[in-house]
Amino acid sequence: MSAASKVPRAVRTALLVAVPVAAIAAAWWYTRPAPAGSGSSAASQPNDMAGMEGHDHASMARPSGTAQSVTLTAEQVRRIGVTFAEVTASALPRDIRTVGQVTVDETRLQTIAPKVEGWVERLYVDFTGRAISRGEPLMAIYSPALVAAQEELLLARRLASDMSQAAPEARADAEELLQSARRRLSYWDIPAADIERIERSGQVQRTLTLRATASGVVTEKNVTHGQRIMAGDALFRVADLSTVWVEGDVYEQDLRAVRVGQQATAEFDAFAGERFTGRIAYIYPTLAPETRTARVRVSLPNPGQRLKPGMYATLRIVGSAASATMPVLTVPRSAVLSTGERSIVFVKRENGQLEPREVQIGATSDDRIEIISGVALGDIVVASATFLVDAESNLGTALGGMGDMPGMEITTPPTRSTPRK
Repeated sequence: MSAASKVPRAVRTALLVAVPVAAIAAAWWYTRPAPAGSGSSAASQPNDMAGMEGHDHASMARPSGTAQSVTLTAEQVRRIGVTFAEVTASALPRDIRTVGQVTVDETRLQTIAPKVEGWVERLYVDFTGRAISRGEPLMAIYSPALVAAQEELLLARRLASDMSQAAPEARADAEELLQSARRRLSYWDIPAADIERIERSGQVQRTLTLRATASGVVTEKNVTHGQRIMAGDALFRVADLSTVWVEGDVYEQDLRAVRVGQQATAEFDAFAGERFTGRIAYIYPTLAPETRTARVRVSLPNPGQRLKPGMYATLRIVGSAASATMPVLTVPRSAVLSTGERSIVFVKRENGQLEPREVQIGATSDDRIEIISGVALGDIVVASATFLVDAESNLGTALGGMGDMPGMEITTPPTRSTPRK
């Protein structure tokens, strides 16, 4: 193919690219906002480059999504439900929110261990998680030591019976020997009823039953049928779950608002909309250097054992007015719009415009939020419908208000024109 035949193809390619670009540029030019005070429509705008002198180049360069001031009429305020509130100074109770986890109340945790060695002949409590009561049979064991102790008991009982007609001193010695045999068995956690049954029957039992010394839920089981057990082996761990702990981390700057005995509430995903109330039982004396947090323990009643160890909770520590050492600037919580990267409020200026301001927020309560910087005492801010105002602030110029939606006819103020030099 010759060079002459290649030229038309190149021209055609250039036209395919240039025509859409030119169309987009023309559409933008004829739909752009008119400069303030020009009094001209899109049809009367100049087509030469001199017309660009009337534009606010700073506003043209504003990145998409940046909030701008908006103007509302009284009718528009009424329609979309915008209300206003004043920036006030008050002592804000410091309410702290953190994530916590349910744990076992360690003061209600017990280990069941035998005081004598032997072999497990029968295991009654044979799985983890089972609820047991104090005195309930755990296992039947064969123990040579227990067999010998039974024989001594029966021997002492016969001796005491034989000495019933002897001299008082001899009877006292025989009775003391009987009581000693009974004590030995009781010290090995053999119940008094079982000891009495042995004496009454006059027969040595091959196995004796070890019973639970605590009530609760078995959280750990370290014994199986037929196993040899030694004195002191931790066979079961039992937790009383009628009360549980919820532990969470509180940042260093919030510690001044936390004290033992303070009320706290916990919410759980498993019980949506329900709050569990307890009190701070302990504040750990050390601070985690990596996170600059201290661990706080909240004690919660747990009727019905609905709360399970390991559950996650949202902890809210309820502050008091005393936790706020001095008045701070506050606005209603609904006045602050958080985007994830910044927080803004809309301040009502003297000319009626709603000016967006980026603010730095601090402590919060149920209905108020502290403003560290960005507004001044006495400023009037939008207290409701903030999201709608922000949406129009970001999109109003491009969309010319919010279309024909009833009540959404908010308009942005005209862009200030730059004086022609």
